[in-house]
Amino acid sequence: MPDDPDAAGGVTMARRCRNAALAVGLALVSIGAAAGQDRPPAPAGAPASPLVAERADESYTLTFFNREIVRLRARVVGRRPAERALGASRLLRELVTQGATTPVESRSFEGAAIVTVGSRGVLMLTAADVDDLAGETLDGVTAQTVARLRRALDEAAEAHAPRMLVKEAATAATAIAGALFVIWILGRARRRLGDALGLISERKIAGIGIAAVDAPSASRVLVLQRRAIGVAFTTADLVVIYGTTTFVLRQFPYTRAWGESMSGFLLMTVERLGLDAVRMLPGLVTVAIILTVTRFLVRLAGAWFTAVEQGQAQARWLHPDTAQPTRRLVTALLWVFAVVVAYPYMPGSETEAFKGVSVFLGLMVTLGSSGLVNHIMSGFMITYSRAVRVGDFVRIGDVEGTVTHLGVLSTKVKSLWSEEITIPNAVVVSQTTTDYSRSGDAAGVYTPTSVTIGYDAPWRQVHALLLGAAERTAGLRALPKPLVVQASLEDFYVKYTLLVSLEEQQARLFTLDALHANIQDLFNEHGVQIMSPNYVLDPAAPKVVPKERWFAAPAEPVAASAAPSDIAAVGLPGLNIR
Repeated sequence: MPDDPDAAGGVTMARRCRNAALAVGLALVSIGAAAGQDRPPAPAGAPASPLVAERADESYTLTFFNREIVRLRARVVGRRPAERALGASRLLRELVTQGATTPVESRSFEGAAIVTVGSRGVLMLTAADVDDLAGETLDGVTAQTVARLRRALDEAAEAHAPRMLVKEAATAATAIAGALFVIWILGRARRRLGDALGLISERKIAGIGIAAVDAPSASRVLVLQRRAIGVAFTTADLVVIYGTTTFVLRQFPYTRAWGESMSGFLLMTVERLGLDAVRMLPGLVTVAIILTVTRFLVRLAGAWFTAVEQGQAQARWLHPDTAQPTRRLVTALLWVFAVVVAYPYMPGSETEAFKGVSVFLGLMVTLGSSGLVNHIMSGFMITYSRAVRVGDFVRIGDVEGTVTHLGVLSTKVKSLWSEEITIPNAVVVSQTTTDYSRSGDAAGVYTPTSVTIGYDAPWRQVHALLLGAAERTAGLRALPKPLVVQASLEDFYVKYTLLVSLEEQQARLFTLDALHANIQDLFNEHGVQIMSPNYVLDPAAPKVVPKERWFAAPAEPVAASAAPSDIAAVGLPGLNIR
């Protein structure tokens, strides 16, 4: 420190003057960089404006030769970040045209810094351009700006060198030719490897003897193998194309930034996937343990319910008929509980995508829950009330047929005409259901058929004729015995009802057909007139068919006691009768 106070004061005054001059110079640089903005120059002799920098509402990135240089955030001397960036970009292009691209330096002073190229001020950075929240400093931003600008100017100068461009184009062409050759080699290897593995697989399949080579299962194995080979070689082709594209882009100055970003993207993606996979391992292990335990419990419960269904185990609260649907219900509840428990440990469960899917599923269940829950609860009622069983011959409303499926939402019935009819469970619950098979295994179920006979026919004779027709008909049970009741005494005739028990309810259509044919034959043999469906007056002669006319042309003799299955074979060959 100088001993003379006057000397010290002189030094301090000199420093202040130098800083003031530098500030004015920076302001003039900033104004000069805006020459491309078509602003009128300051009049001669006008006083210099002081340096004013403040944080702007918007920001703008200075880009030169396809590279980002710096993010400007301040308004300097009334000029917005976009104006500062455009002015600096135009000045840099002029310097490249003039060939004055070196040296690139920076000079700092209190609260600001100036970046120069070839001793010409290009850009001014202030403290307001620094993002404090991101941990940036003015010195760090300045150094980074100088490094990026130096690289961009070098590439711009390289782009104006024809020899360098020819060399880079030759290198890129060589790389493309090499990539095409590699893809061609991969294509040949793909075909040869596919043929070789195909022959080996065919020999293995034929040697093991599991299935013929042309069998569907074997063909699926071969197709899966070819698809796996195709996926592997297609992935290799994509890797070659991606690498070649990255290499070619990095050869030319203007596209070098794109090539570097592609290379960095691939490396960053692989790195991110690897780190994510490592972070997911604990959650995946937990999910695997939960699913393994759930699968064990499902198998254990399934074995126990199967034993109950087959009568090998007994439970007071569970009937064998309801063991199978209860097993499905318990299995579904166990898996739902497992998913709920494992959900927090699933990778990505905390992301917005998972949350959106959860909300969507909840909305779907909410909108469709009214009818869905009604059918599900009706299915539970049908199952646990044991109203119908699979294989029973039933009448549900106007539908008559054999139950083929009891589902959660609907019941399927196969009609006598081999039609599959689907009835919603809510409709089944609301309709009257008649089961013809439930007590048919022991006591039998009566099936009625009626005729009306005039009062001039003895009722004992009518009884005998109806019972005789039942004896002639195949497909009727001996026990309980057929019986005849006089259902009603009408004005002009008596209504007789014959009650018979069928051996096979599924064959009732053809059994009743044979019974009705035998009734007509017996009544015609004994000259008893059937008055159905309406009676008007007594005819001059009984309306009966003589026996000699029973097989009038083109009819052919057919045994009246033919079995229902034989008649079914002639009438409806598609009907399934056991």
